[in-house]
Amino acid sequence: MPVGNATIRAVNGLTARWAGESSGGTVFSAAGVWPLLAFLADGATGAARAELAEAIGVPADRAATAARELLAVTESVAGLDCALGLWTGRTVELRKEWAAGLPAEAHGVLTGDLDADQRALDAWAARRTGGLVERMPVTLRPESVLVLATALALRTDWEVPFKGDLVPWRGRDHAGLTRTTPDLDAVTVARTAAGAVTGARVRGTDGVDVHLVLGAEGMGPGEVLGSGVDVLHGVYEAVPGSRLPLGDAGPGLRVDRVRTVRPEPPSLTLDTVEFTLDADHDLLERPELFGLRTAADGTPGHFPGIGTAPLGLAAGRQSATATFGAEGFRAAAVTAMDIVWMGWDSRPEPEYETTAARATFDRPFGFLAVHRETSLVLAAGWVTDPKPFREDEDRH
Repeated sequence: MPVGNATIRAVNGLTARWAGESSGGTVFSAAGVWPLLAFLADGATGAARAELAEAIGVPADRAATAARELLAVTESVAGLDCALGLWTGRTVELRKEWAAGLPAEAHGVLTGDLDADQRALDAWAARRTGGLVERMPVTLRPESVLVLATALALRTDWEVPFKGDLVPWRGRDHAGLTRTTPDLDAVTVARTAAGAVTGARVRGTDGVDVHLVLGAEGMGPGEVLGSGVDVLHGVYEAVPGSRLPLGDAGPGLRVDRVRTVRPEPPSLTLDTVEFTLDADHDLLERPELFGLRTAADGTPGHFPGIGTAPLGLAAGRQSATATFGAEGFRAAAVTAMDIVWMGWDSRPEPEYETTAARATFDRPFGFLAVHRETSLVLAAGWVTDPKPFREDEDRH
């Protein structure tokens, strides 16, 4: 198995499980949460260590190594800016073994001035995401002595841009996008245990693709996005457009033979919608998903591998955003863990024919922003409220 492949599968597994607990329009990045959970697992003990290891899908004694593997992968992705940040109070003595596993340049200091420290953390989040996320998702408290955070900012332009159009969405026109390319295999259909899913790959110019995933009527976010992750890893066969039968070939997808006035190559027309999603996630609202039930139970002593002080997890949050537009895709996520010091008590005549496919995403669908080389999912989400069409907006 290639180095890092198990780590990629573990991160994407968390993506699929998180999607399974999502509802409504949302965006999230398991790739932003996973390394933090792994570093916490490396420094945890007892039940907290076991729960964190189960959540990340990697043994705790390999967690820090796997986290470093993931950070190395994300640092190699063109168009992705990523950073790890660690801030500690001056009175906190970190275990040398644990601190050595984190990049030395990541370590900053909490001065004890709450307002100044919060401004510094907010500035870090904004700087590392190019302003897409303006603030750190956690708010410091007087007892905060350690903050561990990641920031991801993804920017990719489409190899083939879209044109503006109108797309009906639940009976109303919305700001739509359309484009036609000769690559029939940019669309696939997979028959999964949850139902049929149509996938449309939109290639970016720098090795990152966005996969739009539409499920059969009645499939929910977890089923659709989970199936999309399974397809990435070959759990289900994805039949490419050039091998699909004529007619209604999959959800939102039709393949026909059409007559043309001159020889034409096959074509795939993709109709979708512009969207911008913003979401804030309290990781402690789903403690089992992230392996944080014991770690955040309000008692100290769960992280002796991090430092000698009685430390406890007070907060874990993520702020994420994603925009899909005519020219490209932008996404960012900042994830942070707030660890506190705790007391031990605390029309011409046609003459030719060609194949024409049309995939239409005109009802709720999912997306996966994927690093093409490794299949690492960098961001994922579920679209329910696309950008509305306004009469006074210029048409592209």
